[in-house]
Amino acid sequence: MQKSLPSLIVQRLKSEKELRLSARQIAEWIFETQPQWCETKKRRSAAINSDAELLQQIVAEIGSQRPRIQKRYPQLKTTADRPKKYYWSEKSEEQEIEDIDVPEADQEEPAFAALTEKDMYPLLANYLFSEFGVYSKRIDERRSSNTLKSGSNKWLFPDLVCMEDIYSHWHGDVQQLVDTTSQPKARLWSVEAKLKINRANLRQVYFQAVSNSTWANFGYLVSAEVTGDDTMSELRMLHGLHGIGLILLDTNNPDESQIVIPATERADVDWATCSRLAKENSDFRKYLTLIRQFYLTGDPRREGWST
Repeated sequence: MQKSLPSLIVQRLKSEKELRLSARQIAEWIFETQPQWCETKKRRSAAINSDAELLQQIVAEIGSQRPRIQKRYPQLKTTADRPKKYYWSEKSEEQEIEDIDVPEADQEEPAFAALTEKDMYPLLANYLFSEFGVYSKRIDERRSSNTLKSGSNKWLFPDLVCMEDIYSHWHGDVQQLVDTTSQPKARLWSVEAKLKINRANLRQVYFQAVSNSTWANFGYLVSAEVTGDDTMSELRMLHGLHGIGLILLDTNNPDESQIVIPATERADVDWATCSRLAKENSDFRKYLTLIRQFYLTGDPRREGWST
């Protein structure tokens, strides 16, 4: 008896649990390892006349049958990026987050995971600079004065603070006009990075980003992976209410990262909150110093930034 497409999908994903595969990669595996199945499918369909058409048909059927297969096999999970990746995990969404949500001090130990949030920071900084000319600086919450209660810094400081240079490429006459009128020369970004976002941690990480970005022109949540059918819809809904954007960071090829939800711009920087953050954290004070140097010279100066 010939196996069904859902059983072949499950067979492939269960053979290497947690491995992320696109629908095309699964279809190519079926084509390579199930020649009799493929030949039978080709014979039964008058619309399939070549191997390329067969592959495309399998890819399309994997996508169309996914919701039904996931109802039967909840262990089959998908990412929210494009192309969507399929994987098999017997962990609950809460367990997936618990397995990666370790203190930053512990993340220095390679035994915890192949990738840590700490690994994301330089990749993200390079992507933001190469793609948008945005300069980034890491904020280490452990360098705070700890005058607040335990754990409060998590909701006060973002992982990265950034400066988008909107001045250097303007015509000289415009620069002189801006200098004369004291108009903004930069936009300030606040960035919160997470390895994974799913329905188990979505609201916590989102409102952490909201809390950490109240002072900035733009607030962004960055993740290496977003999973669950409803997760992206929820992020878009929350964006409509609070304006936090979403960047999907491709850790294998950072140039392929993308802003999937652009942040809503706040017209003015909240300098009173910046003052509070500067009192609490030496890294944030250095960030303000770099911005001041830029406003004085019009030159962002790579030194001191994370790029």
